[in-house]
Formats: sequence, C-alpha cells, structure tokens
Amino acid sequence: MKVCILGDGLTSLALAKALVNKGIPTDVFFSNNAKKKDTTRTLGISKSNIEFFNKNILNIEKLLWDINKIEIYSENLDNRKIIDFNNNKRLFSIIKNHELNTYLATRLKKNKFFKFKKNVDNYETIKKEYQLIVNCEANNKITKKYFYRKFKKDYRSYAYTTIIKHKKILKNNVAMQTFTKKGPIAFLPISKNETSVVYSIKGDKKIEIAELIKKFNMRYKIVKINKINCFKLQSSNLRSYYHENILAFGDLLHTIHPLAGQGFNMSIRDIKSLIKIIDYKISLGLNLDSSICEEFENNIKHTNYIFSNGIDFVYEFFNIESNTNNDIPAKLINFFANNKISNKFFTKLADEGIVI
Repeated sequence: MKVCILGDGLTSLALAKALVNKGIPTDVFFSNNAKKKDTTRTLGISKSNIEFFNKNILNIEKLLWDINKIEIYSENLDNRKIIDFNNNKRLFSIIKNHELNTYLATRLKKNKFFKFKKNVDNYETIKKEYQLIVNCEANNKITKKYFYRKFKKDYRSYAYTTIIKHKKILKNNVAMQTFTKKGPIAFLPISKNETSVVYSIKGDKKIEIAELIKKFNMRYKIVKINKINCFKLQSSNLRSYYHENILAFGDLLHTIHPLAGQGFNMSIRDIKSLIKIIDYKISLGLNLDSSICEEFENNIKHTNYIFSNGIDFVYEFFNIESNTNNDIPAKLINFFANNKISNKFFTKLADEGIVI
C-alpha cells in the first residue's frame, strides 16, 4: 500500500509519522496555502492522547509542559471561581504548535518510507499511484468538488492568541479560564516564565486585547506581551468523510470552538481510529484499500458529531451565564464540577473523548 497526504499541517505530519512507523510508504504534498508559522499558537493535549502519541507517533515528552490544575472563573460573578479541577499528576499538557510541527517534519525527513512532494491538485493524476489519499486541505480542488457539504456555525467571534512573558513562577502548572462578558479567555502555562493566552471575543476585530489580558490576569507579573494574532471562529462537521479512495481528515473533517482546547485532541483520536483499522487489516493479511475510508466513517463520524455538539453546548451555556445577572447557571456549574461522580465523568470525557 502507498499513501499520499494532501497538506503539510500538524495533523498531516502526525498521521504520516504513524504510517511510516508501520513501514507504509507515505508521501506528503505541500500545502497550496503555505503561511509563515504562527509562534503564538499552542495546543492542549490530553493525557491519554499523549500516551498514544508517544507510543505510536513520536515521543514528545521533552516539548510538553504539564498542567495539573484547572480553574474556571466568571466575570458575571465578580471573577469568582466556579470550577476547580485538581490533580497531583498530569491532567493535560501544553505544547507550542510550531515546535511540534518542526520536530515531526525533521524526524519524517530521516525516514526511508517518507517523501515531501510538490502539491498536485488533480485527483486523476494521483489516484493512479496511491491506494489511499488522505485530504487535509480545506481549499484545494478535491475539497471543493467532493467535500464542500458541511454543518456549519459562525460564532461571529475572533480568537486572539499570544504568549506573555512574566516573572518566574516555579510551579506554573495551573490553567485558568475566565468567562468574560466578551467571551472566554484562557491562560495556559508553557514554562516557568511564559504563558499562552487565548481570548475568544464576540464582535469585530477592533479590540484592545493587551488591556483586556491585563484586566483578567490574576496571577502573573507581566513583563512583555508578544505579537497578538487573530483568526475567525467557526465550527463545522463534514457530512461525508470520503469519496472513493479519498479520505477527508483533520480540520477538514471538523473544527470546534477553542474554549475546551479539544480541536487537536479530536484529530489525534481520528488518527488512533484509522491506525486501528489499518492494524486490523494487516493482521488478517487483507489489502489496504478504499474500504478503509468507509470503515473509518462508520467508526468515528457519530462520535465526532456528538462531541463537537457537546463543545458547542458548553460554549452556549457559558455564553448565557456570562450575559445574565442570574447566578443559577453558575451554581449549577459549581454543583456538577464539585460532585465526585460528574467530575470524574467530565474529566474522563475531556481526556478520552466519547468512547462507544
């Protein structure tokens, strides 16, 4: 079997590394929309996904910064804490997007089963050479022809990302999120003296973000706020996951609101599901053909859809809480977060996703 992956983003490279680790020849085609790497973007990776990544893709422990406590606040309740998830061990970890991308690309280039190639935007050309085509590109001709039907939602919001430098904190391992009247802001530690900030704000782009970061900062003595980047927030779920031997993947399959930091975690779970199907076929001595696409859709589509809508429900619930003077929503959140049974359930859900 020979596989090609369209697009050279993070999910593409992670999937390619998982495949070449199994001795499957894999070519990655450069993206049509190559952009300068955004050094302000970070990723949260759950504990179970880190274990899978380390074992099946690449050991990334040296790039991770562990988080063992999560605190949630509400501006509507005078910035009072409403949720406190505490664990002496790793709850999840933060990693810089561009560092992981560079690490994967460097290791892939050394693998004899891997090649980077110039982009080819013609399905008829590549389908003759590859048994499986994985499309991770949102804007190529194949996507526009076969993968344009989606369930979409426009949040009418923008996400602002940056990294703040601050005075050193020896145990900078507490992730904090405040649901403000403008939207959720998250402070995600990445070292003793650096913390990533993600602020999702409703409305237009003309916002003085630096001042808002200072306003909702409750822990850090800020030395510098780095360049602030911005992108529009939308969620989407693809209606059909494949066409013949082309499998849609990554952000082309699903995008979600960043408030729970689950976007890349969903993609890792997709890789896990796809690799499991491939392993099973290999164990039976079966050909790795287009049936992989159908099995993947049957296995993962419904759980992805349920999980995506669950994240959207959380966003809408906190959106209501932030824009009302009623303290009932906050009391409900506080009750479920501090109930041992529900706390364990939601912690497991965030770590492993929906398991059916």
